[in-house]
Amino acid sequence: MNGLGNEIVVVDARGGLDGITAAHARALAAIEATHFDQLMVLLDADPVETNARVEIFNTDGSPAEACGNGMRCVALTELEARGARQQRYETAAGEVAVLAEGAERIMVDMGEPRLKWDEIPLSDPFNDTKRIELQIGPIDDPILHSPSVCSMGNPHAIFWVDDIDAYDLERMGPMLENHPRFPERANITLAQVETPQRARIRTWERGAGLTQACGTAACATLVSGVRLKLLEREAQIIVPGGPLDITWDEATNHVFMTGPAELERTGKVTFHADGSVSVS
Repeated sequence: MNGLGNEIVVVDARGGLDGITAAHARALAAIEATHFDQLMVLLDADPVETNARVEIFNTDGSPAEACGNGMRCVALTELEARGARQQRYETAAGEVAVLAEGAERIMVDMGEPRLKWDEIPLSDPFNDTKRIELQIGPIDDPILHSPSVCSMGNPHAIFWVDDIDAYDLERMGPMLENHPRFPERANITLAQVETPQRARIRTWERGAGLTQACGTAACATLVSGVRLKLLEREAQIIVPGGPLDITWDEATNHVFMTGPAELERTGKVTFHADGSVSVS
């Protein structure tokens, strides 16, 4: 599947299958037909009131706490298989509610942003996370500097620039992702504000690399832009794969992301005890 080009593999393992490992994820990502940015594994719900428990893996096998584009893909499979419009899932970032109106419009409640330095987390205390001390390049003429940071279930750093295409994010992304400031690594985003209702972003995803779309990065951009008075609470965030509608609701403090999902193909995956996989 994909969410605006973000490559997602959804594995429905409900009914008893468990024990999918990082080695399985890496093996599945290495197969051209099933390469992914994120692997979403649906497991039996606990509590049973939710549709499923979701485990998320990045390309390198590392776990991810949240994936907004992946949740839209999960929601589309549930809508088409069971007709469920209102859905709830358990994730490592907490319970996620989804309203699926169709493939072109799926809204995910991404929950409350985490703004304190130790919740993101950062390695050093910062009283104000709207901008933190971090730069790449010469001290007197840095290439990138002073990102906004927050967590949308996973850590994000947003660098505000005039032109998101003027930087070699593929080169700088790994350095920033693994910067000592981020003990759990971080998703790195370049953001360019066009109007208070519209911004463009490019993202280097933690554990996955350059991506066509990152839903949590779009949410983190909106939140950070609002905090800096650059964006309004409802804005369109344009990722390379297309637009996402993001709202930071003042009454609930929750962030809502609305966008499409697409099914590309289906198949069967067998997970072997030695960490290998086979696909048919």
